Amino acid sequence: MAPTRIAIVHYSVQGHVRKMAQSVLEGINSLEGCEGTIYRVAETLPPEILEKIKPELPAFDGLIFGIPTRFGMMPAQMKALWDATGPLWASGALVGKPVAAFTSVSTQGGGIETTIMTALTQFVHHGMIFVPCGYSYGAPMFNLDEVKAGSPWGAATYAGPTGERWPTEMELGYARHQGQYFAGVVKRLALSK
Repeated sequence: MAPTRIAIVHYSVQGHVRKMAQSVLEGINSLEGCEGTIYRVAETLPPEILEKIKPELPAFDGLIFGIPTRFGMMPAQMKALWDATGPLWASGALVGKPVAAFTSVSTQGGGIETTIMTALTQFVHHGMIFVPCGYSYGAPMFNLDEVKAGSPWGAATYAGPTGERWPTEMELGYARHQGQYFAGVVKRLALSK
């Protein structure tokens, strides 16, 4: 049987979301029969990148997006990717595909939840199935002894105002958990086809 394939599509300027994406990949690949592939959205989206990514998206069983926050929503680079998916929308190529998101923000209250919430606009227009983690990561989410990002909407990290802070082990653990959790849902849905 072919593996359940999941694309991790992210955009990262300073590397914070890329580091989270690598942990999501570890979580996906830790589930037997699941295979993750990382794609990085370029700083600008030249036609050759768009032409490479767009046709490949429908081939995956699930899609998970790493979206840094720009004033509480996705940055222009990620929006440009979605703006270029009109043909996929018109053909219904992504309808029914499971989708999730993780993010990076500069500060507490900087848009962890709103970034993922506003991404739902694109997911819903494509008819995708949003798969949040809820509080499934458990006890680490409730620990108040350390500063950490992440919410029931998805894994996250704080980068700091100048990008000086890197994801903590807890935040990377949540990203791995999200990858594994998402892969399990995608695998169940793929097997039910």
